[in-house]
Amino acid sequence: MERFEVVAERIVEALLVSRPGLAAVAGDHRFDDRLPDLSADAVAGDRAMLVDAASVLCEIDADSLDVEERVDHALLSTLVDRQLFELTEIREHEWNPLVHNPGPLLNGLFVRPYAPAEQRLAALVGRLTAVPDALATARATLRDMPRVHAETAVGQFTGTAALIRDEVPALLEQAPALLDQVEPAATGAIAALEEFVAWLRAGLAADTGPGRDPRLGRRRWEARLWYALDTELSAAEIQRRAWANLDRVGEEIRAAAVELVGGPADDETVRRALDLLAAEHPDDHTIVDLASITMDEASDFVRAHDLVTVPDDRCVIQVMPEFARGVAVAYCDAPGALETAEVPTFYCIAPTPADWPAHRVDSFYREYNDHMIRNLTVHEAMPGHFLQLAHARRHVGSTRVRALTRSGPFVEGWAVYAEQVMAEHGFGGLPVRLQQLKMQLRMTLNALLDQLVHAEELPEAEAMALLTGRGFQEEGEAAGKWRRALLTSTQLSTYFVGYSEVAEIAADRPAEVSIRDWHDAMLAHNCPPPRHLRTLLGW
Repeated sequence: MERFEVVAERIVEALLVSRPGLAAVAGDHRFDDRLPDLSADAVAGDRAMLVDAASVLCEIDADSLDVEERVDHALLSTLVDRQLFELTEIREHEWNPLVHNPGPLLNGLFVRPYAPAEQRLAALVGRLTAVPDALATARATLRDMPRVHAETAVGQFTGTAALIRDEVPALLEQAPALLDQVEPAATGAIAALEEFVAWLRAGLAADTGPGRDPRLGRRRWEARLWYALDTELSAAEIQRRAWANLDRVGEEIRAAAVELVGGPADDETVRRALDLLAAEHPDDHTIVDLASITMDEASDFVRAHDLVTVPDDRCVIQVMPEFARGVAVAYCDAPGALETAEVPTFYCIAPTPADWPAHRVDSFYREYNDHMIRNLTVHEAMPGHFLQLAHARRHVGSTRVRALTRSGPFVEGWAVYAEQVMAEHGFGGLPVRLQQLKMQLRMTLNALLDQLVHAEELPEAEAMALLTGRGFQEEGEAAGKWRRALLTSTQLSTYFVGYSEVAEIAADRPAEVSIRDWHDAMLAHNCPPPRHLRTLLGW
């Protein structure tokens, strides 16, 4: 029987070759001139590769492996099974146009100077040249799209065309000799994107109904949830714990509101307190600068309180590019574990869309007020995603398995836990504590919304009442979350489940170990699911 290390590396290589998006996220640049091939023949070949990989992994005696390799075997087996499940059961490439957006893979070549401009432009030519065929495949493959996905895709694909127009000339300034190769490829890609957007709009205009129901249904949602969470908790238990946590945090935020503004410990007092904080907020012109200021504040606070080791990696805060908007308000885009160049992490924030009316813009910034931005920066950057992923890149294993298996529950769970730690140590005072508790309500409602929408057909009106009532959310935030629940499935559950499991591990810190050393130990194993982290920590 082959050694696990040999088998794992062969499967990892096959996954990297077949998935240029996965390779890009991991930091492997060998395939930077490619786009995913989602044609029928390629999908069939991919399925055969995954079936073979699953079979070979089943032949490995996991009990004979050491702890590190035993965890890697479990992670790789789950990754292969999950990819096979997505390909055969969910089949998202057949109904979700967002899967076909080349924007993220193009953007990586523009924003990350991992190689000289000449090398990145050569890869860019390959990807731009592939755009027309990739979108032709998309048009031939996509059927019965959910309306919400098609509408979001119009904005994102339009943003991808704008990305090419804006960024190609700037990169060409560094290597003008490649103009004759790059310009035709860019022109062809833009034309294909515009044609695709026109095709989407025509479909939306011709079919005024809702299109395909974006809800997965309980059977498929629960199956996908298992792969997304890799936890022993059942969906029913997650929902039970979420309702209980909603009650617990509700009591805490009412008590904090009384401390801030006085009055009875009821929801009206919470709204008065939140209204007071909402009055202090940025706008489209100042939100990025505010995030930069809060990043410095949070970094100084973490060091002063010795909460966790702060790496010297660089984080760039910027406006979210158009091609990525429409799902989340902010995200952290960090270099992958296989990246060898000194490139930054990007903390991106989306301003309000240009076509929003004034009252909706006001609602957005009441939600994302000065104090919420402090809490958001903790989550996305310090000591949340940016810091955690910087630690993750320092992990070195016997295989590249963990470079490909980033656990959503661990990543999001750590970030939500980081919010709690910072608030409990006094970061931002009582105003940030209130926002952190509001975010605790939000992440708990995320898990409930995810399950109630996809498995129990929760109506929009009831969802909005739940989010604005129990979650104290502004109407604009609630509407955006409803849309996100339809656009995605299972990801919204990673926050609550991940936080619950990460916080349990953190709470079991041995008395003789400092909080910094324990946090460093939790972050030293890349991004495994929390249940595997327990094993790696020796429990």
